[in-house]
Amino acid sequence: MDDLNYLHTNFETKNNGISQVPIILVEDDKILGKTIQKFLERKFSRKVTHYLNSNECLSNLSHSITSEKFCLITDISFEQGPDGLLLIDMFKERGFNFVSLVITGFASIENAISATKRGVYHYLTKPFELENLYNLVTQALEEFAGASTPKRKAVARGKLPDPPGPNDFFCGMIGRSDIIKDVFERIKKVALSDSTILITGPSGTGKELVAEAIHGLSDRSGNRFVSVNCGSIPKDLLESELFGHIKGSFTGAISNRSGRFELANGGSIFLDEIGDMPLMLQVKLLRVLQNREIEPVGSSEPLKIDTRIVAATHRDLEKLAEQGRFREDLFYRLNVIPIKVPALKDRREDIPLLISYFLSRFVSADGSNQIEFVPETLELLMSYDWPGNVRELENLVERFVILRGGTVINPEDLPAKIFRMNPSSVDQHQSIFSLPNDGINLKKTLTELEVSLIKQAMSRTNGNKNQASKLLGINRTTLIEKIKKKSIF
Repeated sequence: MDDLNYLHTNFETKNNGISQVPIILVEDDKILGKTIQKFLERKFSRKVTHYLNSNECLSNLSHSITSEKFCLITDISFEQGPDGLLLIDMFKERGFNFVSLVITGFASIENAISATKRGVYHYLTKPFELENLYNLVTQALEEFAGASTPKRKAVARGKLPDPPGPNDFFCGMIGRSDIIKDVFERIKKVALSDSTILITGPSGTGKELVAEAIHGLSDRSGNRFVSVNCGSIPKDLLESELFGHIKGSFTGAISNRSGRFELANGGSIFLDEIGDMPLMLQVKLLRVLQNREIEPVGSSEPLKIDTRIVAATHRDLEKLAEQGRFREDLFYRLNVIPIKVPALKDRREDIPLLISYFLSRFVSADGSNQIEFVPETLELLMSYDWPGNVRELENLVERFVILRGGTVINPEDLPAKIFRMNPSSVDQHQSIFSLPNDGINLKKTLTELEVSLIKQAMSRTNGNKNQASKLLGINRTTLIEKIKKKSIF
């Protein structure tokens, strides 16, 4: 059966559920295309039509399907035919009724904006998880075809926003707050220059994502982006890692080796945790910035390079310079264009959106391990300062989905450091000991108190039953029996 007939026979206008909406994939990477095709066919239990380029796709579709709905998943760049965005335009010009998702290995803000203007449902950057693509296609089809809302979204409705749409994404980063949008705008402005960038901000805020975005939106995006964590490489090896070495320059140097700067020639190098770089190497880095040349270990011949330098740190370099722990001249050379990435506590309005996004990543397709946050829990999460920032929030959501999937997360289920910070939560539990004027059900009240204390102990010890039993003053076996008997977890 040809593709056109397939479209006709598998769509009935009287039934617009997602099982009737054909899926078309345009991907010129044969292996990736077949992988996506087979995966989606297995997940949706129906055929997915795969084309290798836009010309092949256009030649197999005709005006006769203009009244029918279909889902288009397309790459952007092809060796033959119009690019994916133009393909979407041509489909619209021909009156096709479709929803589209874009997948690409060469993300750029221009393409993201163009995709958004075209009404693309989602813009996905390679590499991506197939399960994530499936979830996005499912969401797109449900909204497009008018299918009922899935369990995963229904649980979040009224408490969390829907997972982020195209306008909430920027080169792998997510946010709607003004402060993070200002960072996105700054990235756009500096990307096309060759100026040195210094990215500052607490750990876990996504400084490397900012560096990758700067490179990805620059004219250097076709060349390498090389990342170096200056704090994780031993000091005696860092010089060789950065600048390379020649054979025989030290014990173990059995051959010439290119350093990270040379590997990034024509592209960008990201020097993460630059504040941890030894003073001796800071002098050499200063020379690189001044002369745009490196000197491999053991060599007396400088090597010219064309490498953009993007540095990052969670430390206060200016204060370190005042203390003599960082070269002041290097600080000013690095700090040509500063970009400060805000802590999560400074953009709290993004927390529900981020939680929704992480849920869309970690929750299974059938929603069986979905978790629900009651309003009081969300209030605590919004009030917490998140010293580990976005990374800490992501880890917490993933932990809840894995360990508590299919349940409701109450305030006492949160880690102790979050739950204890709210005096009102403590007062609520203290009030259990106050006898109301109209009396209580003692048995029920004592059971609720016991369950609450066990949950708090387990949360405070991250599920360690030995430690939890010590906090409660009971034997470990007794604790296990109570957990089973009361079905606490």
